[in-house]
Amino acid sequence: MQHHAHPLLSPVPGTQRSLESFHFGPAEAEKRVYIQGSLHADELPGMLVAWTLKQRLKALEEAGQLKAHVIVVPVANPIGLDQQLMDIPLGRYDFESVSNFNRGYRDVTERIAEGLESALTQDAEHNRAEIRRRFIAALDEQPATTTYASLHLTQQRLACDADFILDLHCDFNAVEHLYTTPAAWPDFEPLARYFGAKASMLATDSGGGSFDECFTLVWEQLRERFGDRYPIPYGSQSITLELRGQQDVARDIAERDAEAILDWMRYHALIDGEAPPLPALPYPATELAAMDFLRAPAGGVVVFHRTPGEEVKSGDLIAEIIDPISDAVHPVRAEQDGMFYARTQRRMATAGMIVADVAGHHAHRSGYLLAP
Repeated sequence: MQHHAHPLLSPVPGTQRSLESFHFGPAEAEKRVYIQGSLHADELPGMLVAWTLKQRLKALEEAGQLKAHVIVVPVANPIGLDQQLMDIPLGRYDFESVSNFNRGYRDVTERIAEGLESALTQDAEHNRAEIRRRFIAALDEQPATTTYASLHLTQQRLACDADFILDLHCDFNAVEHLYTTPAAWPDFEPLARYFGAKASMLATDSGGGSFDECFTLVWEQLRERFGDRYPIPYGSQSITLELRGQQDVARDIAERDAEAILDWMRYHALIDGEAPPLPALPYPATELAAMDFLRAPAGGVVVFHRTPGEEVKSGDLIAEIIDPISDAVHPVRAEQDGMFYARTQRRMATAGMIVADVAGHHAHRSGYLLAP
């Protein structure tokens, strides 16, 4: 194992943070895997799973069983981890810019594409290597004038040449679910099975410039631009794994999730050993555009009538919003058949607040598909 510290731009004199990465397996390995935890720093299950993976990967490396080079960043957001307000951790948004830590990553597609056609050939592997080289160079050219931007660029530089990128998150109160692209689904469907994903939502571009898509969209756009004339394989496939809810921080759960990731790596021959038989997929993959955010029609006390992990039908009562002053009771109902997979932890709703998430089957949204 090698440990590297990557200094971030200091916000003011006398302060310094760094992003810490841990590297396992042969540096010259053909395949590379990048795994990070708790990009939203108040989502700690990913941090514990990444720490658990560190222990397991170290043992696998010592036993000579690692066939891929694996980078683990257990604390992906030291900025947000230090943000506390009145004893409450607030790691989803950067206090200085009020930006979501998982939005607005740099898109360097145009820089990569400059003069690229003259370097492409009919050799797919040559083209992949050339694009990766340009990807790294384009990111190295990007300036960072804030600590937030410095964090983003450091993460992108660490992950941009990885074949597989796993971003470990969680929701507020939820069951296992994930987000990936339609192109990556064949690679990650076995992980969805080992992980036990109750909802698997697919989108090529969800509109937010999130960490997972800042890699895959580069390859999608270059394939669209040049793929009719040159073979351009996907250089990176990425996934966001949602490790249930914020309170699901426990050693046994983390061990189970880490084992699911390692079994998936065995399935793809990234680790020596036979992968277990694939379990059944708990729920079929659906389009992210078919997912519904169910919002409170008014403010009031939130009372849930269904639990995440339940399949629901259109019209089913999910929750009630009760106004204790007027006695009004506002129902929140499923808008289509689907999987109720996540809900708010708050029990006092404000008007328009997202109360619950349902993975449906009827695609009806477009543009920006993510929560704020």
